[in-house]
Amino acid sequence: MSLLAQWRQFAYGQEANTKKGQMFWATYFNIEKGIYEQLLANPDEVISGTVSELAQKYNVELMIMVGFLDGINESLKEENPIETMDENTQVNLGFDKEKLYYNMVGARADWLYELPAWDNLLTKERRAELYKQQKMSGTVIKDKKVGRNDPCPCGSGKKYKFCCGKAQ
Repeated sequence: MSLLAQWRQFAYGQEANTKKGQMFWATYFNIEKGIYEQLLANPDEVISGTVSELAQKYNVELMIMVGFLDGINESLKEENPIETMDENTQVNLGFDKEKLYYNMVGARADWLYELPAWDNLLTKERRAELYKQQKMSGTVIKDKKVGRNDPCPCGSGKKYKFCCGKAQ
């Protein structure tokens, strides 16, 4: 079983509504926040190494690092082979700032996208744009329905009811 499969089986097997599950996720999110604070402090430095080395660098258990890599993978400039990685797989943490912020909003991780470090990385306006863009990405917007007496959208100049709206 791959490290990622082990992580997902363990982590998502935690019952979120039990005290043990809540403690696990609270601890994980706190550790995750600490790693992101370090990464965002020096965003242009691309951290790389084996999964095991990164776990040691950030002083976390191997499985926690696997979970972190799973979470950040879609925000990286070059994705890591997380599906097949083992503890000796070479990985990197070179992230795209805007993609990372956008994905944090999508994950509803306010403890991450509200970190003070973002003030130095993206303007307040750009963060607001990315926030709105992410929130709108899941919103279905219906086109205005053509009324029977409206001009036909085909451009004929006729009323819709006498053109494309006519029962065939």
